Amino acid sequence: MVAVTSQYPFGICPQFHGNSRLLSPETDFSALNFPYRLGYSRLTLHPKGHVAEIRYLPHAGDFTGENEPTPILDAIESPMNLKNLSTKELKQLANEIRSELSFIIAKSQKPSSSSLTVVELTVAIHHVFHAPVDKILWDVAEQTYAHKLLTGRRQIMQALEKSNGRPVAAPDFESGFDPFGVGHGCNSVSAGLGMAIARDFKGKRDRVVAVINNETIMAGQVYEAMRNSGYLDSNMIVILNDSRHSLHPKVEEASKIPINAFSSTLSKFQSSKLFRRFRELAKVLTKKIGKGMYEWAAKVDEYARGMIGPPGSTLFEELGLYYIGPVDGHNIEDLVCVLNEVASLDSMGPVLVHVITKEELEVGDNQMNAVANKIMEGVSISDTIPCGNRTYSDCFVEALISEAERHKDIVAVHAGMGMEPSLHLLKDVFAEKFFDVGMAEQHAVTFAAGLACGGLKPFCIIPSAFLQRAYDQVVHDVDRQKVPVRFIITSAGLVGSDGPIHCGAFDIAFMSCLPNMIVMAPSDEVELSHMVATAALLDDRPVCFRYPRGALSVMEHSFSGIPIEVGRGRILTEGKDVALLGYGSMVQNCLRAQSLLSKLGVEVTVADARFCKPLDIQLLRQLCKNHSFLVTVEEGSIGGFASHVAQFLSLDGQLDEGIKWRPITLPDNYIEQASPKEQLAVAGLTGNHIAATALSLLGRTREALLLMC
Repeated sequence: MVAVTSQYPFGICPQFHGNSRLLSPETDFSALNFPYRLGYSRLTLHPKGHVAEIRYLPHAGDFTGENEPTPILDAIESPMNLKNLSTKELKQLANEIRSELSFIIAKSQKPSSSSLTVVELTVAIHHVFHAPVDKILWDVAEQTYAHKLLTGRRQIMQALEKSNGRPVAAPDFESGFDPFGVGHGCNSVSAGLGMAIARDFKGKRDRVVAVINNETIMAGQVYEAMRNSGYLDSNMIVILNDSRHSLHPKVEEASKIPINAFSSTLSKFQSSKLFRRFRELAKVLTKKIGKGMYEWAAKVDEYARGMIGPPGSTLFEELGLYYIGPVDGHNIEDLVCVLNEVASLDSMGPVLVHVITKEELEVGDNQMNAVANKIMEGVSISDTIPCGNRTYSDCFVEALISEAERHKDIVAVHAGMGMEPSLHLLKDVFAEKFFDVGMAEQHAVTFAAGLACGGLKPFCIIPSAFLQRAYDQVVHDVDRQKVPVRFIITSAGLVGSDGPIHCGAFDIAFMSCLPNMIVMAPSDEVELSHMVATAALLDDRPVCFRYPRGALSVMEHSFSGIPIEVGRGRILTEGKDVALLGYGSMVQNCLRAQSLLSKLGVEVTVADARFCKPLDIQLLRQLCKNHSFLVTVEEGSIGGFASHVAQFLSLDGQLDEGIKWRPITLPDNYIEQASPKEQLAVAGLTGNHIAATALSLLGRTREALLLMC
C-alpha cells in the first residue's frame, strides 16, 4: 500500500515511466495498491497547478541489462541475511556485488574505483557486526555503494540519475543503516567517538565502526579525533582502507606493504583474545613493579611492534589506538577472522585495523571492460566525449601559466579531494612550484600565508565547499594580518550531481564579511583572465575570486589578462525600464533574461558587478538614478552580494528615493542532486526566472506566470 501526499492543494498527475500508464488526477492514492516501488521525483509548475512526476523504481529482479546473474545478492534484503552464509558464499556474494557495481559504474560512464576496493570489506563488516544496532560510519560517499546494496537500497543504486547517468547518491540519514551523514570526508572518527561515549553513558554495548581511507587521513580532524579517542579509551573500531599500500606520504618513494602468510598470521595473532589479555596483564605487572619498568616495557613493546609492523604503524599506537594489520582487504576469511576477534573483546579501547586493498583488481577490470564494451556497442566517440567544451578551470590554468611567465614568484597551493584534469596540467607545468596538500585545507591556507610572508605570490586553489573547513585560518592567518594570499574558489555555486555535499553556496557571504578581503567573480573566461592578472598584482591585502563548474559561455582563444581597477563594474547593455545587476556567472543568465524581455518590449540594462567587495558605488548610483527597478542576481546564499547592495542602498538613501529593488539568490535550503539546468530551475536562477521577476516588478504578473510555464 502506497499513499502519495503533497503539501500543495493541487491535483497530482503521476506518470509511470516504462509502463506508459497514466492515472487521472481524481485517483484516490490512499486506497490504491501499487505493484511497483515508486520514487517521488519533483514538482513542476503548471498553469493548472503543481504536477508531480512519479518515477517507477524497479525491484532487483526487474532491472534490465546484460549484467551477470546474482543469485545470492538477489536474496539479500538486509545484513541479517549475511549472518548464516559460509565463507564460500560470502566470496560469491562479493563477486556478485563487484559485478553489479561494475555494471552500474560502466553504464554511468563515471568510473569510481573506490567503490570496488571495499566490496569484501563491506561484506565482512556486515557479516560480523549487527547493523543498525552496531553503528557503521563511512568517511567517503563513493565507498558506500556496496553498503547500500546490502542494506535494502539496491533499487536506488540501479536507478541511474536520468540527466547525467550517475548513480543516485545517498542523502544523509536516508536509512536506519546510516547513523551519520557521509560525503565530505574526515568526520567518521569524530562522530563515531561521540556515539561511543554516548553509548558508554547510557550503559549500552553496541559497537561503533568508522571506515576511513587514504584521502581522509590527510585531514587533521582525523588525527585530532584519534588522539582524543586514545585519551578517552572508549571501545571503538577504526578501519583504514589503504588502497595506496603505504602509509608513507610520498607513495613513489615508499615500499609496498607486504601481504603474505606471515602478515596474515600476525594480524590474527594481534587481534586474538589471548594476545590482548597477555598484553594487558603485562602492563598491570610492570606498573606494580615500578614506573621505570613500566616505561621500559612500553618502549620494548613499541619497538617490537614497529619492527614487525609496516612503516608508520607506530603512529597510531602513539595516538592511543591499538594497531592491527596489515590485513588483506580482499581475503574475506582473514577479514572475518580479525573483525570477529575485535568485536568479541569487551574492553579493548580504540582499535585501528589496517586493511590493504587494490584499486585495480584484475577481475574487476575485466568485468568493467566487458560491460562497458556491451553498453558502448554502436555508440560513436563523438556521442560520448563532448568536443570543445572548455571549462573555467581550463581558462584559469592558461591564465595563471601566462601570468607566471611575467611574475616568477607565482606559486600554486591546492587542497581538497582530488584534482580536476586541468589542474594536473598546472601541476606538471609548475613542477616544484605546485603544492598539493590533499584534504588539509586548514594547513593549505596558513601554508600559503607563510609563502606570501616569504615574498612569493601564492594562488591558493580550494573548492568552495572545502574552503569552509579552513575559515578560521582565513580569518586569523590571512585577513587579520592583511597577508596577500590569492584564493581561487572553484566549484562555486550549484554542482549538479554532487548535490549539497560539494555545493559552493556560502563563500560569497563568508569571504565578503572580512574587513580586508577583496571579493570578485568573473562573468566569463575573458573576465577570469583579467582577474588572474589583477590578483597577481595585489600585494597589500588578500583577494579571492570564484568560478563555477561546467563549460564556458564564451569560447575564445587563450590570451593574456589585463588588470582591472579594483571595485569597478561595467555595463553590458542599456535600457530604460529595468536594471539587472549580475554577479559572477549569473551575468550570463541576466543577458538571457534581457533577450527574453526585449521580445516583450521591455528595455533592460544589464550590468556586471565584478566586485562584491568593494562595491562599485558609482555604478549602483547610476543604475538607481536611471531606473525605477533594480534586480540583483547571484548564485550564492542569502547574506552575500545582495546584502552588501542592500547595505549601501539603505545607507545611501536610495531606497528612500523610490528605487524598487529585488534580490535573487539561492534559496534558504539545500538543493539535492540533479542536472545543473534542473538545479538552477529549482533555485529560481534561470533566465526565465529573472525575466519573470522583472515583469512582476513592472506589474505584468500574467506575463510573468506565462513565462514560467
